[in-house]
Amino acid sequence: MGDKSLHKKNYIIEKAREVFQKKGYRAVTMKDIVDACGISRGGLYLYFSSTKELFEEIIGQEEKDAKTVIAAARDKDTTPATLMFVYLNEQKKEILKKNDNLSAAIFEYLFENKASKNDNPVIKRIRSDIDELEKLIIDGVEQEWIDCDNPKAAAKNLVYTIEGLKVTAQTSGLTADDLDKEIEYIMGTFGLVVE
Repeated sequence: MGDKSLHKKNYIIEKAREVFQKKGYRAVTMKDIVDACGISRGGLYLYFSSTKELFEEIIGQEEKDAKTVIAAARDKDTTPATLMFVYLNEQKKEILKKNDNLSAAIFEYLFENKASKNDNPVIKRIRSDIDELEKLIIDGVEQEWIDCDNPKAAAKNLVYTIEGLKVTAQTSGLTADDLDKEIEYIMGTFGLVVE
């Protein structure tokens, strides 16, 4: 794919993301994407054959972005404690973007697409987050920054907690202060102190 083609594909993804954020997953049509992008239907179909394919591309980018944040912090020889805090702060930012996140669309997608766990991009993202956090926790235990007897279970619990906070933020609302208290509690469960 050439630079111009890649730029157009990324533009479509960016505009589609905005549409999914506003309308959820189920209500979005290819016409909505065409209108948001200001391109022809044929131009859209050159890149994506369905809203499902386009949404799955967006989810794939979400996973890459999450890994990039942790990888960038890790490249700076950051302590596992700081990496954990960076990860939790990134999640906090995402949760607080009430009208600018994909949580509702993701849950609609999950209910509508009962694909096997191996084929589902949302499940893959969750598994990837668990794997990344498990590595981070293991590093923290080995370097004596983190106190944890079962890194895999702790990573799963942390990801499930964050997913629950995303739902709570969408349905009941959460403030930055609420999330700061949650982060402080989570850090405390690992023997870490938020400064």
